[in-house]
Amino acid sequence: MPYTPNDTERDALSRIRACLGPKGWVDDADALAPWLIDSRRVYEGRCLGMARPANTQEVAEILAIAYQAGLQIVPQGGNTGRVGGATPDATGRQLLLNLARMNSVRDVDAANYTMTVEAGCILKDLQGVAEQADRLFPLSLGAEGSCQIGGNLASNAGGINVVRYGNARDLVLGLEVVLPDGRIWNGLRRLRKDNTGYDLKQIFLGSEGTLGIITAAVLKLFPLPKERATALVAIADLDTAVTLLERARSASGDALMSFELMPGFALDWAEKHVEGAKQPFETTYDWTILMEIGGPRTDGAARIALESLLESAFEDGLVIDAVLPQSEDQRTQIWFLREAIVEAQVREGAQVKHDVSVPVSQVPRFIREANAAVAEMMPGIRPYPFGHVGDGNIHYNLSQPIDMPAAEFLGHYAKLQHRVHDVALSLDGSISAEHGIGRSKRDELLRCKSAVELDMMRSLKSLFDPKGLMNPGKTIPDA
Repeated sequence: MPYTPNDTERDALSRIRACLGPKGWVDDADALAPWLIDSRRVYEGRCLGMARPANTQEVAEILAIAYQAGLQIVPQGGNTGRVGGATPDATGRQLLLNLARMNSVRDVDAANYTMTVEAGCILKDLQGVAEQADRLFPLSLGAEGSCQIGGNLASNAGGINVVRYGNARDLVLGLEVVLPDGRIWNGLRRLRKDNTGYDLKQIFLGSEGTLGIITAAVLKLFPLPKERATALVAIADLDTAVTLLERARSASGDALMSFELMPGFALDWAEKHVEGAKQPFETTYDWTILMEIGGPRTDGAARIALESLLESAFEDGLVIDAVLPQSEDQRTQIWFLREAIVEAQVREGAQVKHDVSVPVSQVPRFIREANAAVAEMMPGIRPYPFGHVGDGNIHYNLSQPIDMPAAEFLGHYAKLQHRVHDVALSLDGSISAEHGIGRSKRDELLRCKSAVELDMMRSLKSLFDPKGLMNPGKTIPDA
């Protein structure tokens, strides 16, 4: 039965609708439907409606009204999150706050290598804006064509370039945030050095909308690489990945941009299931690495460095095969293959997914121990580990055994997740490298945070959001 708002809630919703106008309010069931289910189709909820503010002042008015009335707020960007962090619960009592209309680039300052953008800007669009100014905004991930920068910052997203440029929080100089009671904090500073007290922006980066709403940000820009040298290589064994990474970093200095690990059969699955994806090797190797080196000039120095690295790696038996794109189209195809392995696993059947990190040197051990652990639990399970080995982040995904129904397999989701997290934590790792905690890992957080850490997190939540209205039921475990 649909939830019926009380008088206070009805009055608050009426005031919010009046504030936003018809373009800023959605309550049609069909229009709301795509926003009530998460990208993995695991969590589905209901809501009072969706507020779509056009500017920061409207966000502030919404939150002030909601605060007075006790309305719970679920912030939402492109709805591409992987942990249920932007999905309302099933009560129907929560209000979605979608920032898609706040998509202006307020300023591009090429001289100071910054741009100031609103939270609803699509990540890929921002990459293009930076490139037009002969600059690079390096945050890059699979959902970049639809995810919004506000969500990227709220979840501290990672992606393929972390090995050189860091996570989302490392790319931010300043923030504008609306607090739960409607006050606006303007921290849109462009300074590289600002040591005047607490660095408040860091509290909101990675907070998943539980402390306030990020409405705008000052982002760091970098020199635009004039050359990208790329290679897809087959390696001798899993341990070789770490050895080759160390050589690549030593040989290229700070020029190594990406270093991605993929099992060889994932390339076969991509070719099988995803139109346009092509396995470039004639043999299915056990493990492959996709690496990319950037260069500031067009003199071929980056490619020469990459070729020299691979030549020595071949001589030492680290690399057993390699494909080097000869054109930008070929490079694009290689990267398309990397992204296609995600969709390929979906087409292959039910999955249990993980976003873990361990110290880079422990990546091979983690994969071997996790493989053994899940095989012991479920013979025939198909591990599908891939990811950003350059920063120790492995998407340790599992596909259902061929002879097991999907529903039966997914019934073991929690036990499999718990066991994989056991392995990661035993190696001084993390259960969430870049996707956040959201709803799906909230209880698991109890296992990897100390009582002191949890107390500090809950104290921050109580300080900023004393009524518990901001994205309730997400990120922070119950006491």
